[in-house]
Amino acid sequence: MAVNFLFDGPEDADITVLLAHGAGAPMDSASMTGAANALALAGLRVARFEFGYMAGRRGEAGRKPPPRAETLNPEYKAAVAQLGAKGPLIIGGKSMGGRVASMIADELYGSGTIVGLLCLGYPFHPPAKPTQLRTKHLAALRTPTLIVQGTRDEFGTVEEVPNYELSDRIEVLWLEDGDHDLKPRKSISGFSAAAHLKTLGDAVAAWSARLT
Repeated sequence: MAVNFLFDGPEDADITVLLAHGAGAPMDSASMTGAANALALAGLRVARFEFGYMAGRRGEAGRKPPPRAETLNPEYKAAVAQLGAKGPLIIGGKSMGGRVASMIADELYGSGTIVGLLCLGYPFHPPAKPTQLRTKHLAALRTPTLIVQGTRDEFGTVEEVPNYELSDRIEVLWLEDGDHDLKPRKSISGFSAAAHLKTLGDAVAAWSARLT
């Protein structure tokens, strides 16, 4: 099945970032669009794509529930192959999209296909289920990884994540008062979504430059 991509950023950028969406929202959601625009403004080429179940929602009545994350691994690999990035490639995504990318990252890194992994709001555990961790494979991860996480993300807070066993190849960028979409509360925190997105773009650009 052919993959449809949404592109942002300069076509001649040195580095391309391929992003998949989260479990419940499409590739053109407000959260995905904000992140893609921030990365593009920082000089990166961004490609977004949808897994088949999500793309199917656009033309069908009703909503198919997302499948188990690991069953999407072949689709992500197919998207990488179809994209055919000419220069250095980073894979990742929002929430579940980043989780799927993390499960195939070492294979692609080992073959020289990618240079890094970027997770935006990694779903360390389901909300209100802190013991159901999705971190086992992250302990031995060899791929250089950047996880951008809001400090109050209900899928893994700043109090919880430092207690997990994570590979030393993983860096975590914390965005103060950010939720699962990395957004702070306007009336409480004193931070802004726009400022957080700029921090995201600048940090990813600097991190990715070190990879190449």
